[in-house]
Amino acid sequence: MTAQIQYADVEVGTELPAGSFPVTRATLVRYAGASGDFNPIHWNERFAKEVGLPDVIAHGMFTMAEAIRVVTDWLGDPGAVVEYGVRFTKPVVVPDDEQGALIEVTAKVAAKLDDNRVRVDLTAMSAGQKVLGMSRAVVRLA
Repeated sequence: MTAQIQYADVEVGTELPAGSFPVTRATLVRYAGASGDFNPIHWNERFAKEVGLPDVIAHGMFTMAEAIRVVTDWLGDPGAVVEYGVRFTKPVVVPDDEQGALIEVTAKVAAKLDDNRVRVDLTAMSAGQKVLGMSRAVVRLA
């Protein structure tokens, strides 16, 4: 696969289609099984509160992975991501109810680089709070 977006068709400020990603406790259990990260802050409400958290929280790497989906969906090729990094600023709190939490992600092209690469800056929010800071990806376009 190669990126389906043409470098020549992209300008600084180009906005990518936004994404909304629901997270439930069941999602966290499945992620824990896949990742091997069974830290009780991700599934045990009593434990999470005992260590000072407001409730169970999503895994940071899960949050990071959900956010980059906006970029990979836009690209049409996950392999076009050259670099990706974030700072974890706030946790995604996942209540034990039917709705759970929602991670809302927006992104835009922040810089055109050499070799058909662009830097994309992402904003990830949950419950009105920015949950990832300095969220940036460098991707190679067609």
